[in-house]
Amino acid sequence: MAKVKYYYDAETLSYRKIKRKKRTTFKYAFVFLVAAALFAFLFVFIAGQYIESPKERQLARELQNMQIQYELLNKRMDDAIAALENVEERDNAIYRLYFEANPIPEEQRRAGFGGVNRYKKFEGYDNSQLIAESNKRLDILEKAIVVQSKSLDEIAKLAEDKEKFLEAIPAIQPVRNENLTRMASGYGYRTDPFTKARKFHFGMDFTAPRGTPIYATGNGIVKRADNRASGYGKHIRIDHGYGYISLYAHLYKYNVRVNQRVKRGDLIGYVGSTGRSEAPHLHYEVFKDGERINPINFYYGNLSASEFNELLRKASLENQSLD
Repeated sequence: MAKVKYYYDAETLSYRKIKRKKRTTFKYAFVFLVAAALFAFLFVFIAGQYIESPKERQLARELQNMQIQYELLNKRMDDAIAALENVEERDNAIYRLYFEANPIPEEQRRAGFGGVNRYKKFEGYDNSQLIAESNKRLDILEKAIVVQSKSLDEIAKLAEDKEKFLEAIPAIQPVRNENLTRMASGYGYRTDPFTKARKFHFGMDFTAPRGTPIYATGNGIVKRADNRASGYGKHIRIDHGYGYISLYAHLYKYNVRVNQRVKRGDLIGYVGSTGRSEAPHLHYEVFKDGERINPINFYYGNLSASEFNELLRKASLENQSLD
């Protein structure tokens, strides 16, 4: 209850009640209301700055958890990038080098994405930079994985081709050492057994008894097994692919037919002395892209180092050939 105030009236010699004017009452009420509103605003403002509501605390926890998750995601991306870099290094330095393929440039592996800003949708938030950078790294990582995956597909194809290539090259001696009488003549200038003239001998002659087994020196397809080539008598030609053809001449008989697919080491015929031949032996030639090359460079498949050196020594002697 408001206090009642009095004043002393000297004329009546008595106390009279002080009556408040309506304007003064309104002024006081207005000041009170303004002060109350101001206090309420200050209270709400201060409370909003220093006192969190349950909803704000929940949102703050969610934001903190999101930041932790993004940091963990970045850590996992760091681990994934490190593992991928290890694979990329082996890919460039070992796999692609071995299969004679060009290394993939670093700028191609780590290329970004040009043109439109792909991360504009992440702008305008408190953690926009963190979110945008994480998504950018993830996109680059995914692209690098795709590049590496395609590279490994290419390496797998090269490996398959390389394996087929290594199996196809004529890489063994066509007559086994234990069956040889001697290595009669090598690749190069030799004395012709019939004319005694010095001429180039385009193959190697392996002396062996008639009927000695002859083996395919590499995987391939039999293209000829006939006696229609001048001087060769009964002979076999095997197409190994990759530009390689091997020829086996002066045979006693065949053990294959035309268009038959053979593997390295398969029995294809027997030593004889048909055609232009002075004695039973195998005349062996290797062609590369249509040109005769020295067969001695292709015996790494079944000769030891000492056996190869001895064969090389005998093949280098300029003696008389047998055909």
